[in-house]
Amino acid sequence: MPETDPSTNQPTQPAQPARPARPERFTAPIGTRDVLSPESERRRALVQRFADAAELAGYRHLATPMFEDLGVFTRVGASTDVVTKEMYEFTDKGGRAMALRPELTASVCRAFTEHRPAVLPWKVWYSGPQFRYEKPQKGRYRQFDQVGLETLGSEDPDLDTEAIALAWRFFRGLGLRRLRLLVNSLGEAAERAAYVDALAAYLSNHLGDLSEQAATTLQRNPLRVLDSKRSEDQPIIAGAPQLSSFLGLASVTHFERVLAGLDALGIEAEVSPKLVRGLDYYRRTTFEFATEALDSSQNALGGGGRYDGLVEALGGPPTAGVGFAIGVDRTLLACDAEGVFDAPTTALDCFVVDTTGSLYGFEIAEALRRAGVATDRSWAGELTEAGLGRPRSMKAQMKAADRSGAQVAVLIGPDELEAGAATLRPLRGGPDRSETPQRQVPLDQLVAAVLAELGR
Repeated sequence: MPETDPSTNQPTQPAQPARPARPERFTAPIGTRDVLSPESERRRALVQRFADAAELAGYRHLATPMFEDLGVFTRVGASTDVVTKEMYEFTDKGGRAMALRPELTASVCRAFTEHRPAVLPWKVWYSGPQFRYEKPQKGRYRQFDQVGLETLGSEDPDLDTEAIALAWRFFRGLGLRRLRLLVNSLGEAAERAAYVDALAAYLSNHLGDLSEQAATTLQRNPLRVLDSKRSEDQPIIAGAPQLSSFLGLASVTHFERVLAGLDALGIEAEVSPKLVRGLDYYRRTTFEFATEALDSSQNALGGGGRYDGLVEALGGPPTAGVGFAIGVDRTLLACDAEGVFDAPTTALDCFVVDTTGSLYGFEIAEALRRAGVATDRSWAGELTEAGLGRPRSMKAQMKAADRSGAQVAVLIGPDELEAGAATLRPLRGGPDRSETPQRQVPLDQLVAAVLAELGR
């Protein structure tokens, strides 16, 4: 007899087995994201546009590790926010201090120092992810992609102009029109140091009027105070000493040559005395590209400058350098705001529908791909008892073909299998084929028939 509950004299219910705990569901880490199609194709197309522009000017691709010895970055920017606050640092199993790269210029200079290229100037372009522990916001992530280029081995100011012009043409080629180019000169190391001393003294005299953030920044890097966007800092920044007053003749001549080169190329530049870069190694020319299509807090699309002492700081010979980096995310936001540079079309050309369960459809799909026809096919949703894929119905496969966006379907059924042929059927993804009904084509003529159907 079943057991009863003494308090109710009712049969007790058997205990239910506990449900197994559901495995933890993971998501992308804070400040990162998955980039799916079609956005991934758009990003890839942007990188290719940049690669084409750089290689037309003689730059060659360089790939560096995503992590470096920590010293590569601390040696060249110890007082910057990037180094003091934002780097992802770790100790590897060999006890070595490492960091995920927060930017690529230092990595390029490390590669130059290590490999000592024989032909100078050394002109390289790059693309890839960087990592900074920043507060995530629209257009700013903790893992972010950049494209950029560097030239090492020449002090020629015309190389500064070439770099700026190449970036300008790249942005314009994407369709961006609401662009601003800001330029400045930071002078030589001694000139910059003298200016920093004067700026620090001036800001210290106004310490009580600065925002708390600016006051903290002043202790680490007085130049960065000039970047403050806080309203209470603006009157003080407006009255700060001008860097141009500290420049020697060589720095002035260098900067004037850059401005003349930009003018000769029809590129309008705004001299911005308060423009400084976030990394310590910049000298002489510095520049930034901004867009009026985005809010001022996120309007910087990229920038760079000259860094004639960076290679030496990394243990190499005294070597001049100039370059820039462009943020992919921010650039695409600007494109969205201006309604330009849509994702490229990546629709399929052909979809193979096979109800026979044979290898016939596989062979046809591969033959079409070898001919350059973008082809996919329907796949089984379940297995038979024998462990083979069970073909979906013709109706289900045709729905999949229509959803694929392909222009034409290749149909394979028992009749086609027996005849050694396939049936071509126009799809909604292609042009109007109302006057071209489906037709059966011998297998040895199929590729040519599909190419003709696609207008190739």
